[in-house]
Amino acid sequence: MKSFASKRNTQGTAACAGAAAPISPAAATSTPSRILDVDALRGFALLGILVVNIAFFASGYPIHGALDPAYTSGEDKAVRWLITFVFEMKFYLIFSFLFGYSFTLQMDSAARQGAVFTPRILRRLAGLLTLGLLHAVLLFYGDILSCYAVLGLVLFALRGIKPRTALIVAGAIVGTLVVTLLLADGATASDPVTALAEGHRTTAAMRNSPASFITSNIHILPLMAATLAVQGLSSFAAFLVGFAAGKRQVLARVKEHDRSLRRIQWVGFPVGLAGAFYLANAGSVVSDLTPVAVTMLTGSFLAAAYMATALRFFQTEPGSRVMAALAPAGRMALTNYLSQSLICAVLFTAYGFRLAGHVSPLGALLLAAAIFAAQLWLSRKWLTGHIYGPVEWLLRAVTLARRPAMRADSKPGN
Repeated sequence: MKSFASKRNTQGTAACAGAAAPISPAAATSTPSRILDVDALRGFALLGILVVNIAFFASGYPIHGALDPAYTSGEDKAVRWLITFVFEMKFYLIFSFLFGYSFTLQMDSAARQGAVFTPRILRRLAGLLTLGLLHAVLLFYGDILSCYAVLGLVLFALRGIKPRTALIVAGAIVGTLVVTLLLADGATASDPVTALAEGHRTTAAMRNSPASFITSNIHILPLMAATLAVQGLSSFAAFLVGFAAGKRQVLARVKEHDRSLRRIQWVGFPVGLAGAFYLANAGSVVSDLTPVAVTMLTGSFLAAAYMATALRFFQTEPGSRVMAALAPAGRMALTNYLSQSLICAVLFTAYGFRLAGHVSPLGALLLAAAIFAAQLWLSRKWLTGHIYGPVEWLLRAVTLARRPAMRADSKPGN
């Protein structure tokens, strides 16, 4: 384990949609090392996010709360059930937790360099907002980056909050959200016939032409507002938990917290899996908010249990190999998140092969696995010669208001 521990922190300080900058090998001796657990967790989260999001590219029905009538076999239902049970409403919370954690790393990075944090983070969030809006219109209406950018401003305003207070506020947000959803249950009744018609119209628009696909995305954005409001609040609660963990440097000293991680597993899995089972068996009735409310609460337990399990697994020899495979993808998380949407848009929409409505849930799941496997390989290959992913480099240039080095053989300070 000693030789393994010496390998864990060799690649700079965490990157994501809002992560701290990677560090070139030339500068590695003068700057803190990268926390590979953070990168690997982020890579793990990317897989779950892709598995959920690809269904919305494969068909225009899910966004309207309807099942694609072409895929209603037992196999199709089983795959949808599995994805809902394992993935839905869990992995975006991991991503959000890591956004909050990385926020503390950015603060520390600015302090170490003697830089003023405020203009840096405001430029970064503005860049993230721009990328998110372009992503929502051109590729995927379910974009989360623009939501992160807006909520990042709130986190910036609360950057002086104490870890304990952050956890209390996070709990209050989730509790209030759950109660609100339970009280609103049934208030958003949806006509199944209308939902099917809208699903058919959206699927046709996705395949018709690039212009109709973009127009459809814009048309759906108001529909996404309520979803993003709920998801945004739960994401912000996860921001605060991640921020508190970052203040305490939890992921930099995983072994010291092994007992706490075990407790999270013992509590998180029973509570989280019970909620996931309830959601997976609730069907897809848009007006039924009770399963959403229950999963909003229990999903945070399951997401925490997933992270605790992954972190403990990374401490083992087999886990170290998995971590090494996931970390490059997590280091380029922003590039990979956007490229997932680009690849799916090329596969399913009029940008390319127009497969929307022609791929079963199992086919979409297998495509997600293939895309992610390719991203793991490409990320590792890219980072052998580059310091940043392409989009990470662009966002860092905006953040620093100068052109940073891109290639790994660049001189420090370039």
